[in-house]
Amino acid sequence: MTRKEILLKDVMPMSEFGKTRAELRRKLIPTKRRRRIGVGPWATFYFESYETMWFQVHEMLWIEGGGDAQLPGELAAYNPLIPKGRELVATLMFEVEDPGERTRLLTSLGGVEKTIILTVAGQRIFGLVEEEVGQTRSDRKVSSVQFVHFPFTDDQATSFLNGFGSVTLQIDHPGYAHVSKLDKEVRNELARDFEAV
Repeated sequence: MTRKEILLKDVMPMSEFGKTRAELRRKLIPTKRRRRIGVGPWATFYFESYETMWFQVHEMLWIEGGGDAQLPGELAAYNPLIPKGRELVATLMFEVEDPGERTRLLTSLGGVEKTIILTVAGQRIFGLVEEEVGQTRSDRKVSSVQFVHFPFTDDQATSFLNGFGSVTLQIDHPGYAHVSKLDKEVRNELARDFEAV
């Protein structure tokens, strides 16, 4: 069964994590590669899992050094990004190095949070963006980081798990209209996030 929540007992002591950090990161690289999908020139979706969020919690504790006092906040921040058995969850990042170009892009994407779509065997699943981070601001500028949930019905999950039809991920915004098809390797990796139908 796929884990859906990081518990206090799952967190390693930082002294132990420090000794294994490099090896844990190295082992996670292939998984993260299979969970990364570029859509157009600047948008990248990083599909999250228990493993990616477990490592992220440890990284934040290691880097910030807040210890036990920091831990509840990290679990509250990252547990919602672990798929719950009938969804996929992704961190969407608009990655533009040039600051001026980044500002131009982000101010042209007002409302983009309503245009993120995963299509499974012809059925469209609109991404739900977490409000505190991803909603368009009053100046029409959007955040460069969005947390997106794709809620599946049982039929959609069955289609995804059984390989029925193609799966595409798109942003259908007037200022950024791009689509990518999920290949078999990515699809097999993301299938681990679902409970059996």
